[in-house]
Amino acid sequence: QVQLVESGGGLVQTGGSLRLSCAASGRTLSSYAMGWFRQAPGKEREFVVAKVFTSWSTGSTYYADSVKGRFTISRDNAKNTVYLQMNSLKPEDTAIYYCAAARYPTVQRLADTQLYDYWGQGTQVTVSS
Repeated sequence: QVQLVESGGGLVQTGGSLRLSCAASGRTLSSYAMGWFRQAPGKEREFVVAKVFTSWSTGSTYYADSVKGRFTISRDNAKNTVYLQMNSLKPEDTAIYYCAAARYPTVQRLADTQLYDYWGQGTQVTVSS
């Protein structure tokens, strides 16, 4: 069993930055694919980024077009924590952000919420214009 807890959300102005954290407990994240999703009011949960790790520090990363070049996913193995660095934030980035872990990832399904076995409770990000 894996427990995921997000933190780092908040209110930021357009163009600002935030770093979200997803701390895992219960098991090491080393063999899991990690993803970030977001959900705005009245909308479905949407894919943001996912990383399939092939070693402790390397792997393949997949970004939604809307965040490519602005968001970066990373992992601190010692802390069993995954991060989402968000730069150049826009009002349309406003949402609740969730991290998720998948035990058996397939690249073709990384944007599919059904792929993920564990979810955090979410952290609110609000970008003011």
